[in-house]
Amino acid sequence: MKKFKDRFSGLTLIKILIYAFFGLFMLLPLFSVFLVSFTGQPINLLGSLTDPAIFSSTIEKLKGMSLENYKKIFTNAGYLSALKNSLLLGFTVTIIVILVCIPLAYGIARTKMPFKKTISALCMVPLIVPTFISSYAFIIMFGRAGWVTQIYNALGGEGMFVNPYSMTGVVLVQVFFFFPYALWPLVAAFKVSDVSLEEASQNLGAKSWFTFAFVTFPLALPGVISSALLIFTVSFSDFGTPIVLAPKELNLLVVEAYREISGFFNWGGAAILTVVMVIVAAFFFWLQHLFTKGKNYGSVSGKPKQQKLIENKLLTRILSGYSFFIVLVPLLAMLSIALQSVATTWGKNLLPNGYTLDHYKTIFSTSMGNIQNSIMLATGALVLSVIIATFVSYFVVRQNSAKLDFMASIPLVVPGIAFGIAMIQTFNTAPLQLTGTAFLLIIAYTIRRLPYMVRSTMGAMRAIKQDIEEAAINLGATPLTAAITIIGPLMLPGIAAGSVLVFITVIKEASVSILLAPPEWAPMSLAIFQNILRGEYYSAAAMSIILVVLVLVLQAIATGIGRKQKL
Repeated sequence: MKKFKDRFSGLTLIKILIYAFFGLFMLLPLFSVFLVSFTGQPINLLGSLTDPAIFSSTIEKLKGMSLENYKKIFTNAGYLSALKNSLLLGFTVTIIVILVCIPLAYGIARTKMPFKKTISALCMVPLIVPTFISSYAFIIMFGRAGWVTQIYNALGGEGMFVNPYSMTGVVLVQVFFFFPYALWPLVAAFKVSDVSLEEASQNLGAKSWFTFAFVTFPLALPGVISSALLIFTVSFSDFGTPIVLAPKELNLLVVEAYREISGFFNWGGAAILTVVMVIVAAFFFWLQHLFTKGKNYGSVSGKPKQQKLIENKLLTRILSGYSFFIVLVPLLAMLSIALQSVATTWGKNLLPNGYTLDHYKTIFSTSMGNIQNSIMLATGALVLSVIIATFVSYFVVRQNSAKLDFMASIPLVVPGIAFGIAMIQTFNTAPLQLTGTAFLLIIAYTIRRLPYMVRSTMGAMRAIKQDIEEAAINLGATPLTAAITIIGPLMLPGIAAGSVLVFITVIKEASVSILLAPPEWAPMSLAIFQNILRGEYYSAAAMSIILVVLVLVLQAIATGIGRKQKL
């Protein structure tokens, strides 16, 4: 009996519950949507376990499984063009971002270019802006009545300088708002390379450009490849930009999947597009893992030589001017939204015709519920994330639970729109009819952002020595009690840092919110999206600024927590 109690402790029960959570709310939806891609009809696996009639219906549907929907990917013109366009978008954005970031990263890492700290700070602006808001900002700037368009026409141009409602518009938004994802890994890659190799090249008579092309850049190549694969995955999975800017004739997988489920209730079409999105995203995530694991690109041994930053005035000024141009576009985009949020009317002139705070008054009087919903939903997802991630980190670090580590990483390769469709398909009928409830939305948020919390808490967990926990157990505490009362408080710094990150990303979440949020629980992201679709641009601008300010405040809190941890 004692051996059974030892084996079936409180921690074991929690581990079983976590496996059940992942199985029910992540693996089952993904497996269900995989089956639907073969049957073309919704399948209720949970209902099949409790209702004989549903079980018989499910068996009949499974008997009719075929590869018909998969054939449509190559025979249906709409599906095939959506796949081609999505791949083209991902590759185009990836190539441009890498080319844009290499000079910027080199300037930050290896030179004394003017205003380096200011530029580095401004490079963080795109990370705090949800993509559907940045897309809306581009409409304000480059649309038919946009202020950039007006300047272009005043200088003798005709029409729009850039058509935001096109593939070019989608590419530009993603380039200028996704480049920080590649920038900081590239900065790190340039910083860690051994400067003595470059000095040796120059001492042998090589020109600076030759040294960069054949010594510096090859040493940073692993960081370049890793950044490129990350950018492709982010671009390919992005929903906010295409849903706002992509015209009807430009088919993209994420938009096509959304239309199939929300407009036509085509379960088979939505399912196959979901499976394709997951496969493509997973493939590039695997490639990124392949290039960063088990490879030895090391060039530094012993104590690294102190890097001497380049002071060439011509080079540093060129890099500084170039860098300011790159960060200026996102900054002007946000200033455009801020200006529209206080405009009475704006369209025919370069600047608004007048200014007012009425749009903010309207938001706080009629849309306060959306702000409260965002905070409440994010709080719910945060609490659940903290509980699950803390125990997942404990099991992975203390018990080497590779399965839990793998399961907690799966959401990284599942696009938000794909996961939302999988959740709708699985929980749309009894016995767990959760679609249209705040509970399912919180669960979806939790699973989507859980990897961030797990990575943060896992780092804190590895820093805690096991003898502290063992001392508590030797004094009579159960493993569960020791984990909660001893390990838990010691993990608070990691939990706090991860909590702010989860809260920020949930507040910004668009794809899952658009698919799963019921009207009475509509968060700010959904309200902004609906306002843009209804043409209520001034209200959308005001709420966008409120959302960005909220994210900025949370970001400042996260920075403060990080500094305290270092001290």
